Amino acid sequence: MDRRIEKSKQAIMDAFMILILKKDLESITVGEIAEKANVNRGTVYLHFTDKYDLRDKCLDNYLTQLTKACIQDHKVEKITSKSSLIRVFEHLEVNYEIYSAMLSNKESSVFRKRMKEIFKDGLINRVDLSEQKVNKEISVEFLVSAGVGVLEWWIYNF
Repeated sequence: MDRRIEKSKQAIMDAFMILILKKDLESITVGEIAEKANVNRGTVYLHFTDKYDLRDKCLDNYLTQLTKACIQDHKVEKITSKSSLIRVFEHLEVNYEIYSAMLSNKESSVFRKRMKEIFKDGLINRVDLSEQKVNKEISVEFLVSAGVGVLEWWIYNF
């Protein structure tokens, strides 16, 4: 992809994230996003259908980074390891404002749902329960729900 296109897209996403830290999604306009990103409104629409599409792409971006921090080594035994958890919490600490805003505004249910989907996708093929007499889907759902719950608790309490 052309660097200028990527740079514009990233500027729009960054501008959106700055605005979402200050305001609810409903009160943010595409014009504000464009102004903050120093691009035209048309450029925003060139890359994103609307502010909801932009929100979803930003969420995916941050959650993909979070997932990569968790399963960086791509090894089954590393998913639940102490080093993986430390990487996750380091990522959360660096991006605390973003996650805190996403979990504490009106969009929190969208964020939580998307976070669970991405975690589930990341875990489903990496969890080895061959020696366990537990349904894999139930185990993955438990891990995902527990993980999201712990992340929310950590964000709210630290």
